Amino acid sequence: MSTTGNRADTLKKASTVTTVIDAIAEFAKGRRVEGLVLLGAAALSSRVPGIGTAASIMLRAYRRFR
Repeated sequence: MSTTGNRADTLKKASTVTTVIDAIAEFAKGRRVEGLVLLGAAALSSRVPGIGTAASIMLRAYRRFR
């Protein structure tokens, strides 16, 4: 049972880290607002699983259809 909990914690941390990396990439491209949105999503993703991934996908879709 603890292995499943460890996997879930690892996936949650990985999701947070990848969202932070996406935010850093946005800042590097000069997109401050998108970077701040992703940093906020990374902060929330410790409490709401998947919010970082959802924010990243929504920002990409917004840029594509803009």
